[in-house]
Amino acid sequence: MIAGAALAVWRAPGPKLRSAILHFAAGVIFSVVAVELLPDIVQHHAPYEVALGFGLGVATMLGLRYFTQRLEKKEELGDAGNEPAAGTRATALPGAASLPWGLLVAIGIDILIDGLLLGIGFAAGAKEGTLLAIALTIELLSLGLATAIELRQDGHGKGRAVAIVAGTSLMLLVGAGIGTTVLRGATGNMLEIVLSFGLAALLFLVTEELLTEAHEETETPLLTLAFFVGFLLFLILGMVA
Repeated sequence: MIAGAALAVWRAPGPKLRSAILHFAAGVIFSVVAVELLPDIVQHHAPYEVALGFGLGVATMLGLRYFTQRLEKKEELGDAGNEPAAGTRATALPGAASLPWGLLVAIGIDILIDGLLLGIGFAAGAKEGTLLAIALTIELLSLGLATAIELRQDGHGKGRAVAIVAGTSLMLLVGAGIGTTVLRGATGNMLEIVLSFGLAALLFLVTEELLTEAHEETETPLLTLAFFVGFLLFLILGMVA
């Protein structure tokens, strides 16, 4: 994520390249879900636990989306109310720009969930956790790019934008720490609930976050291909690892 922010302030990628990264990340995460997590869940034949965990995952992600959208909307309304009157010029220096707290809180929550998912992946097995770590790394690269670009547009300096992204990225460590601590001794039915929760959260991440952002750019065959390249790459990696 820090590398993505540094890249954004050095030479921001074009919209097509960012869309390709988002497509690729979506394909990678979807591959990890389909190849690694889903077979483990189906193998244990615990439909009630799966339904409970999956339902909790969907409800949690929908609730977080509602909460973060409210924060972002409140931030936008606050910014609109603070705009200078017509005919006047803003005198604030770039380094003195106010922090977009709504955006940062939303991103922090997203990263915290990513950390929890990482803990869930390692609870399923070292192989699953490692593949998921690589997949989430690609997603966070894109998130770092987008966040730094947003901060730069708000008037923050290059160093400050990277520092803010670096501070926000610590939420991943918090989430992963919580995930591994809570899930360390999880077995049987409890593990099924947790894995199903992670399954729903990852599917939500792919369909409602990554691909939604990726499709903001005009779709082309090459951009669509990036999704399937990511899926195939991790399908093969999962088979030979």
